[in-house]
Amino acid sequence: MKRTNILLAGTVAALALAGSAHAERGTDGDLKILFWQAVSTLNPYLSGGTKEIYSSSMVIEPLARYDETGKLVPFLVSEIPTVDNGGVAKDMLSVTWKLKPGVKWSDGSAFTAEDVVFTWQYCTAPDGGCAQKAQYQGIKSVEAIDPATVKVSFTEPKYYPYSAFVGAQSPIIQKAQFKDCLGAKAPGCTAANFGPVGTGPFVVKEFKPNDVITFTANPNFRDASKPAFATVTLKGGGDAASAARAVLETGEYDYGWNMQVEPEVLETMMKAGKGTLVTAFGTQVERINLNWTNPDPALGDKRSTKEGGKHPSLSDPAVRKALSMAIDRDIIDEAGYGEAGKPTCNIVPAPDAYVSSANDWCLKQDIEGANKLLDEAGWKMGGDGIRAKDGVKLSYLYQTSTNSVRQGTQALVKDMWSQIGVGAELRNVSASVFFGGDPASPDTFQKFYADVEMYTNNFDGTDPEKYLTEWLCDKIPAPSNGWQGQNMPRYCNPDYDKVVAELSKTADLGKRAEIAKKANDMLTAEGAHIPLIHRGQISSHAVTLEGVRMNAWDSELWNVADWSRKK
Repeated sequence: MKRTNILLAGTVAALALAGSAHAERGTDGDLKILFWQAVSTLNPYLSGGTKEIYSSSMVIEPLARYDETGKLVPFLVSEIPTVDNGGVAKDMLSVTWKLKPGVKWSDGSAFTAEDVVFTWQYCTAPDGGCAQKAQYQGIKSVEAIDPATVKVSFTEPKYYPYSAFVGAQSPIIQKAQFKDCLGAKAPGCTAANFGPVGTGPFVVKEFKPNDVITFTANPNFRDASKPAFATVTLKGGGDAASAARAVLETGEYDYGWNMQVEPEVLETMMKAGKGTLVTAFGTQVERINLNWTNPDPALGDKRSTKEGGKHPSLSDPAVRKALSMAIDRDIIDEAGYGEAGKPTCNIVPAPDAYVSSANDWCLKQDIEGANKLLDEAGWKMGGDGIRAKDGVKLSYLYQTSTNSVRQGTQALVKDMWSQIGVGAELRNVSASVFFGGDPASPDTFQKFYADVEMYTNNFDGTDPEKYLTEWLCDKIPAPSNGWQGQNMPRYCNPDYDKVVAELSKTADLGKRAEIAKKANDMLTAEGAHIPLIHRGQISSHAVTLEGVRMNAWDSELWNVADWSRKK
């Protein structure tokens, strides 16, 4: 199969189209986008889901973004602050951002430094349950020096100061709209969360949670000729295969996000000639998270929390390692990803300078070694083929989002684990619910009411520091923070926290890479998770859609203002 050629052809086509002439604002009609994982909110601070981050990126924007090459580029500021231009203090204790003049919110009011300050206050407010709190790690204060100048000060020298307000995970929200939504009030501000006022190219017209969103062109967007599309219809739901078909075969939609579909199925769809695939390798890793806490329903409110105690069997490091040793990543890659995937043992799979080889033992399946490890740890095989010790069985509830590739992976892993005496009950949850972030739902990946769960995640940009902070002890989702935070495994190791703190204070790029690898290695070696596949981001778009610049370092929709219809 010519998978490589298909993927490269799509990428080359997209780059060629990026240079085409742009239409005038609102002259290209309706842009139809399909997210098979439906969007539940347009406030990414209340959901860690990629679907919420990407969809909201058309409306609310950060000060700076990463382009398709991973380069930091200004969006709401005039330039990227550096030590050379005086924007970053020589002692690395502060960074000063100069806002681009004349930027307005979509309601016509002025975008000012006060909005930036407020965004920090919003995400760091007590009891706010901000899902993106890791973006603001180590900040002492954020000050509005004047309406066009923002100073961010750090508690200690920060040698990579581009965390807060940078990338799709850290956009600016309007103070006037969200001022009464601080702390515990945040989830209740439905009107604001479903229809944020923004500086981006589009404005929310109507939002039906877990269904469809309609947008209109922002009349106050800073570029008078953009966006070319008058409206956007973002439809959610269904599955990845039907989404791919709607773009590649039937041409009903212009853009389909996240084509997590078997390679041979995509190849067949491509023959219709209606659409093309675009892909980019960034930092996405499909992983299995191991729950370090006890998910027993009998624990009630303490279920899957530190207060509920350690997991009865996954607290054993021998079990955690054996589960990884038993997996054949090559088979999973071949069955579900093809050229759009690479087996990995790292949670930080890129850029190359940050890639560790210390965990490469996991690349080769070792059933014999895994069985020996469990034997030595005292887990005895029962007559039912399941190991047990002290009345505790190695039998797990294994959950993920509904998707044919993920269900295929679940089946493969279940079979592999059965070969070492581990049982698995498979469960899948609608992606709209699983990634939705609703604190009232028992089925979200944040709640983690299961023993193991599988999904993918990544980080903005090319520096992993803020990503690695997600596994700090204080980033664990819990009732006290509205089940927000990205430390899904409930992993907590003070030594790991120290390593990440050291990374924050290190300037030399070589040493930063060494420290980042050390943090990555701790997560894998200690079994916070089981990395499976380094995934290329693969989406589809109509052959008539111009300007798409596939981006694995930020939101895929980062330059939607530049998209247009081929004439």
